[in-house]
Amino acid sequence: MDITIIAETNDDGLHPVTSQMVAAAAALGSSPTVLCPGGIATDSAASIDGVGAVIGVEGDCFSSFDGGSWSTALNSAISGGTVFAAATPNGREIAARLAAARDIPVIQDATGVSSGLTISRPIYSGKAMEKVNVSGDCILTIRPNAFSPSGSGGSASVSTVNHSSDVHVTVMEAIAKASERLDVSEANIVIAGGRGMGNIDNWSQLESVADQIGAAVGASRAVVDEWGLSHSIQVGQTGKVVTPTLYIAVGISGAIQHLAGMRSSKYIVAINKDADAPIFGVADYGVVANWEDALPVLKEALSSL
Repeated sequence: MDITIIAETNDDGLHPVTSQMVAAAAALGSSPTVLCPGGIATDSAASIDGVGAVIGVEGDCFSSFDGGSWSTALNSAISGGTVFAAATPNGREIAARLAAARDIPVIQDATGVSSGLTISRPIYSGKAMEKVNVSGDCILTIRPNAFSPSGSGGSASVSTVNHSSDVHVTVMEAIAKASERLDVSEANIVIAGGRGMGNIDNWSQLESVADQIGAAVGASRAVVDEWGLSHSIQVGQTGKVVTPTLYIAVGISGAIQHLAGMRSSKYIVAINKDADAPIFGVADYGVVANWEDALPVLKEALSSL
């Protein structure tokens, strides 16, 4: 089976899930080709046991993440067959775009693979497991830590291809740098807002508190969809899973899809005017109040710390 793996990078090195994806490919009898976006960590990828070849895909687009530009560049280096990517926010987006471009299925969050390409994955927020049998090529995302990593005794060949930039990439890079904020999946403190904040005009109040305490700003799916906020800040089952030390939920009712993305936070503070909101069921501290009353008090208290 021909398998191409999109390496997941972390700063200037490989994320451990890359080696885990190689192990998953090896379980299907494949010696995969690994694509390294931006040409990052090609030598590290080549040293993973079981890797057949490594291609560093270079280009201006890799200086900041844009799913459309990345998938276009990576697609040009994929000859065919099945493609593995990491089940991370970036990996899932790239996988979906590649599947659309190649007109093949995409299956997200795999935790097991077996011969004949039978794929296991959790569904309904982990309450059930699904098995999917795939005939033909597909794009598959592998959940981190679902497979043991391969060893490090490999010596695969390394080559480089360059994908030229375009105006779209330049514009997206400028926008990304201008609007750069802490990533919700990496921040130690996250303050997130929901429909209870009324409308987009009030969002700056949340950002003001975030800037004061060095927090990342998150959002529920409802406000991302309705107010046009970036999907990169969406917390929940269809967004990002976060595990900060402190998660502050403002005007978020606590639908099960949102709870699936933040309930593992060490401490959860909920601010909501509805005393029966489900968010209070997972909160360590709850404040029953309008955000207009609670946020100024919170901001003042934090300013004195």
